[in-house]
Amino acid sequence: MQRRQFTQSTAAIALLILAVHQQARALSLGDLTEGDASKGIKVALEKGALAAVALLGKTDGFLGNPKVRIPLPGFLEDASKLLKLTGQGKRVDELVTSMNRAAEAAVPMGKDLLVNAVKSMSVTDAKNILGGGDNSVTQFFAEKTRLPLSEKFLPVVTKATEKVGLANQYNKVAGKAAGIGLVKAEDANIQKYVTGKSLDGLYTIIGEEERKIRQDPVGTGSAILQKVFGALK
Repeated sequence: MQRRQFTQSTAAIALLILAVHQQARALSLGDLTEGDASKGIKVALEKGALAAVALLGKTDGFLGNPKVRIPLPGFLEDASKLLKLTGQGKRVDELVTSMNRAAEAAVPMGKDLLVNAVKSMSVTDAKNILGGGDNSVTQFFAEKTRLPLSEKFLPVVTKATEKVGLANQYNKVAGKAAGIGLVKAEDANIQKYVTGKSLDGLYTIIGEEERKIRQDPVGTGSAILQKVFGALK
């Protein structure tokens, strides 16, 4: 009789331990404190931003990456194929290379603004990103940094593209094309076009880096990231 009671008690204790263990593992977004959620997303976004700047702000960061490589816009991309057939291919390639080199030169200048945006984000911002979709990170950075980064990138892009004589010709042709709807108005100026594409590429890569952290928080070696992003598994 005592043996049966002992066995039953042992089984009950084992079930209780298992239940507690499962409850601890079943941490959900709602169980996180606002402080944990905020700290976790800030660490993730800062890591993602710095990684993106490092990846893009170097030779071939844009030019060698099909995901963010900056092409000529609209019909000019198709027209460039004709120019190559008429022996103008070298000049077209120089322009495209110059556009992407300009983006690579500009991106490192955005590091401080990106980090400051993360550090000054609200708890609401953090929770929205944590529970948001794939575009939540891109939307956050675009809202907080697109305008000041555009102002910072534009002079760098302008200086780089002015070295290529074809850039001025682009603006003339694209301006006329925009007038008849073949090119978007915002793409009619090569400096503004490249600046916009630089930011698009930067936000894209930051989003990718942040998703890597979500998918493998253990791999980051950070306890707060494991706790916060583990809650979403």
